[in-house]
Amino acid sequence: MLNWQPQPEGLNQLTQLLKDSMSSDNNVQTQVREQLESFRNVPDYNNYLIYILTQMPQELPTTRAIAGLLLKTNIQYHAGDIRDDVLEYVKALTLRHVGDPDPDVRNTLGTVITTILSRNSIMSWPEVLPNLMSLLDSQDPNVVEGAFKALAKICEDSSDELDMEINGERPLNFMIPKIITYFQSPVVAIRVCALSCINPFITRKSQSFMVNVDAFVEGLGQLSNDNHPDVRKHVCQAMVMLLEVRPDKLIPQINNVVEYMLYSTKDDDESVALEACEFWLAFAEQDALQEHLRPHLNRVIPVLLQGMVYSELDIISLDVDDEDASVPDRAEDMKPRFHHAKTHTTENAVASTSAGNAAVDNDSDDDEDDEDDDEDDDDIYMEWNLRKCSASALDVLSAVYGNSMLDILLPLLQTELFHAEWKHRECGILALGAVAEGCMSGIEPHLPTLIPHLILTLNDSKSLVRAITCWTLGRYARWCVYPTIAEDRPRYIVPLIDGLLRMVSDNNKRVQEAGCSAFATLEEEACEALVPYLFGILQTLVHAFSTYQQKNLLILYDAIGTLADSVGSALNKKEYIDLLMPCLIEKWQMLPDDDRDLFPLFECLSSVTTALGQGFLPFAPPVFERCVKIVHSNLMQAQMHAQNPETVPAPDKDFMIVALDLLSGLTQGLNTSVESLVASSQPSVLQILSVCLADPSAEVRQSSYALLGDLAISCFLHIKPYLNAFMSELIGQIQSNTDYVSVCNNAAWAAGEIALQYGEGMSAWVQPLLERLIPLLTSETTPRTLLDNSAITIGRLGLVCPQLVGPHLEVFAEAWCHTCRTIRDNDEKDTAFRGLCAMIQVNPQGLIKSLSPFCDAVAQWSEVPQELDQQFGKILLGYKNMMGAAWDAFATSLAHDTRARLAQRYGL
Repeated sequence: MLNWQPQPEGLNQLTQLLKDSMSSDNNVQTQVREQLESFRNVPDYNNYLIYILTQMPQELPTTRAIAGLLLKTNIQYHAGDIRDDVLEYVKALTLRHVGDPDPDVRNTLGTVITTILSRNSIMSWPEVLPNLMSLLDSQDPNVVEGAFKALAKICEDSSDELDMEINGERPLNFMIPKIITYFQSPVVAIRVCALSCINPFITRKSQSFMVNVDAFVEGLGQLSNDNHPDVRKHVCQAMVMLLEVRPDKLIPQINNVVEYMLYSTKDDDESVALEACEFWLAFAEQDALQEHLRPHLNRVIPVLLQGMVYSELDIISLDVDDEDASVPDRAEDMKPRFHHAKTHTTENAVASTSAGNAAVDNDSDDDEDDEDDDEDDDDIYMEWNLRKCSASALDVLSAVYGNSMLDILLPLLQTELFHAEWKHRECGILALGAVAEGCMSGIEPHLPTLIPHLILTLNDSKSLVRAITCWTLGRYARWCVYPTIAEDRPRYIVPLIDGLLRMVSDNNKRVQEAGCSAFATLEEEACEALVPYLFGILQTLVHAFSTYQQKNLLILYDAIGTLADSVGSALNKKEYIDLLMPCLIEKWQMLPDDDRDLFPLFECLSSVTTALGQGFLPFAPPVFERCVKIVHSNLMQAQMHAQNPETVPAPDKDFMIVALDLLSGLTQGLNTSVESLVASSQPSVLQILSVCLADPSAEVRQSSYALLGDLAISCFLHIKPYLNAFMSELIGQIQSNTDYVSVCNNAAWAAGEIALQYGEGMSAWVQPLLERLIPLLTSETTPRTLLDNSAITIGRLGLVCPQLVGPHLEVFAEAWCHTCRTIRDNDEKDTAFRGLCAMIQVNPQGLIKSLSPFCDAVAQWSEVPQELDQQFGKILLGYKNMMGAAWDAFATSLAHDTRARLAQRYGL
């Protein structure tokens, strides 16, 4: 096969087709695609392609490169159709010609090589690495560059395999030392490739890299005077990764390293500056290195501020002060829209103490949620660039060094905030927002002056200034709601509400978006403090429905939903309902069932229905029916797809999830009034739910168990006939070490709600539930929300079946008390503790070893319900009498606050 020669006629025909593929005529391109597809049936088609790529220098490089890209595609997607002898011919020619004089051809050959390896393995082509490494010794710079570019692609795509033993040795052991010697090559492309080959193995902590780390660091030092941007970019990348993996190799030279990175952060080439700026993020995030950076803050902070000023290129593309509110959005402006299923959380006292934080859910299957937190900033900073990286670095530095960096920062801010040039004022406002969390206590004395100044800046003629001011005001919204002097709240919150609402109504779309997002942040912080201003807020938000384009409509839905969550039942007034509901229903009727813009609308309606409660009843029937219809249609499509996967596409489960979550919102809001809707639903919502509880999609199951729990609260009699099927599925979802923590969490919570309603009828399921809940409660790795719900459900099972749960008390009492001590006082906690008391009555000996945690948990209550308070008193008095003289010593061992509270409440 290595002596293979093409048929001239076929070669000419294929070459002409490749040339024709560059035609601008769509008809010609269609014909070319069809003919090329027919060539795939020719056994040695790929021989022709590699021949054109490597053996026909008389052809245009673009023609040859197209042949190579077709070859790459065939290897990538049709490798099974390529005969072994054909593949051997391709391998031989790629290695032989990897140093082709044309750079495009060289690049294409490198791509073909790495595609062969990624489709098979390095072991399937054992000679490739030795051959490429030997080509590095060639006197022909094209050969060296071609071999290096192929190696760089292999290091990027096959790093896992390179870092393993192959036939008794690690390829990297002989590759890395030799590659480091090329750091001093006179050819820029080779220096860049040498760095590109090694950098992927730094963060992998490759054994072969670690052995050669000293030589690598020395090589980087020699490159520090290299002025080529591509080389410097890779040097900066390496420095950042070394800082994370082997900081000990940089610390001895830290002053020189800081000088180099400061110089590079100011580089005229933004790609270099961006890589260098990452260094400050990495530096600040490592606790052990913080004191090494502190002496340099006075030089780092000004450089970061400089990087936060819009570049001239940014200004050309972004500085649009047009009144573009009436201009429709482009398709490329719209982000893909996803919905995250509902998780039932408890209100945890510890998690809620920091500013603005609700209960935290560390679910392993909810990684997407972490990404959402950053999305609000995307259109302020745009894509990840030097400006955003600089602001993020300043944010992290403020979190690490706090107020101690304000001596450096405040004079710089003073200059920037009042600068004559708008882009410097904008930078100062961004910097002020970036340090809001880390330096809040130090900035706070200046806020009585800064907040009015920022609100005044909302009048700036530059849309970018108005937009960033909205973001920064959002970062300080909590202080405006809770200022240093409480009586000053109206002085700040009223102008802030008015100012942000003006931005919501701005004629520039970027400002609308920033204003709407900032107002949603204010809603979360202010909650009931917004109630006196509700009518004006609703007027503005409702008016925005008539002016917003598609992208900002999605943010508007979020602002309305957040408002409903924040003010709750205060929204349930006729004048508010008459103002808000017509525009929501109009949008509801406009959108078809398969439009992804339904997601934010459904999420908004879910919050609104919960807030309005019975006030939503006139609008509920069509909403309920449509949700049931969407879920049913999705299930039907899934069934048809399973039967005919080739002809019926799989359904988009996100529509099902968002509909289930809106049904949950309706159920919560309407409470028992939902009974008639459940009873009359066609098809039956409960029959549909029985299928959803076992759906292959974890997020569908997550939302389904949330709905099951809500239905148990509002219309238990309707779900009672289905309980055998429901509980069988539910118990299977509660398990330790699950990949689907939110499903487990919601199932555990739903079990507790069902227990409250069913009472002693739960007895059949108590034992299997305890077998799953107790290991969750006693595990150190269970996420907080799941821990809380497991404890509450065990308590509720004990309330309704104390004779069955009580005997197990000794096993879980200590963990139960430790968990429940931090849950905020509410009805769920009340029922759980009453269950514990019932279990103690059955098995008082089961608490003896955990009496101290029990006393602590009792003392943590702020306002104990009367019935529970009496039970606590009886139980504690009972143990005191049981222990006799030993009680005093036991009481002395309790924490001072615990002892004082028990003495005050129960006279102990």
